[in-house]
Amino acid sequence: MKRFIYDFTFEDWKQWMLDHGEQSWRASQMMDWLYVKRVHAIDEMTNLSKGLRQLLEQEFAFTTLNILAKQQSGDGTVKFLFGLHDGHAIETVIMRHNYGNSVCVTTQVGCRIGCTFCASTLGGLKRNLTTGEIVAQVLMAQQFLDETEERVKSVVIMGSGEPFENYDATMQFIRVLLDERGLNIGQRHITVSTSGVVPNVYKFADEKWQVGLAISLHAPNDALRSSLMPINRRHTLAELLDACWYYLRTTGRRLTFEYALIGGQNDKLEHAHELGKLLKGMNCLVNLIPVNYVPERNYVRTPRNHIFEFKKVLESYRVNTTIRREQGHDIDAACGQLRAKHNQSKESK
Repeated sequence: MKRFIYDFTFEDWKQWMLDHGEQSWRASQMMDWLYVKRVHAIDEMTNLSKGLRQLLEQEFAFTTLNILAKQQSGDGTVKFLFGLHDGHAIETVIMRHNYGNSVCVTTQVGCRIGCTFCASTLGGLKRNLTTGEIVAQVLMAQQFLDETEERVKSVVIMGSGEPFENYDATMQFIRVLLDERGLNIGQRHITVSTSGVVPNVYKFADEKWQVGLAISLHAPNDALRSSLMPINRRHTLAELLDACWYYLRTTGRRLTFEYALIGGQNDKLEHAHELGKLLKGMNCLVNLIPVNYVPERNYVRTPRNHIFEFKKVLESYRVNTTIRREQGHDIDAACGQLRAKHNQSKESK
């Protein structure tokens, strides 16, 4: 199978050009065609020689994402279900904020982490995405926004899958995002989320980027976290927090902890006190998330007034806390929901 043309960074293109008897500055032309002009075919790269275009055709394929479904919310949120070359499907979301448009990308087809409140894990992990398949999601979102002369301002790597279990492709993707000749997204406008793959939290800290890191926490103790997130049996809460402290010391960046509030499970005030004691003194932000309804999970939401009480307890420990603004509530908002519906529909045929 040919490599995807979006798999390469600028440095990769420089080396490829040199390896094939071309001048290294041709790499800048490739980046311009792919990310500024956003062409759809190698033949459109008219300032490249015919021989070079033929060589590119032999070795590379444009990453094909077919729109299987598109849902648009009343608040402007747009969710795409993209079909991949091998018949699998993934989700990508455009979220509109007062500070600009954000794109949430997926890094895996499915997920093996097994968080009990998440639709992404239904059916398990099928495969990792390539760098090009992740990059193409942002390009497809940008092409959609081009119609109204808008642009992608920020990217969150929080879609289906565990980015730190597809670490190399995710880091390569971030390099393409950061490159001013590429997608040119600022480091502070990118956030990657992990459920807590501890060795790669250390590895990510050592990248020494100013890219944001969000940790899916969802419980203040090992017993509860292990019941909600099986990854905690691999990497305990204490091990995860040690890695978080390393990240804070190494980067000087604030950490975000995501905490999905599930009625009757992890939302008691005693949990808030436990969480406050756990995180007190850390340079962090806790993002409280009312859990999305997933039919297969049968979890219920924490009442709104109780969410504010939970927040107040955390703030008594001087832990910065926000409540996530809900978007796309009138469409299949939760990660994996649209894909799960698509898969059920395929199986029923």
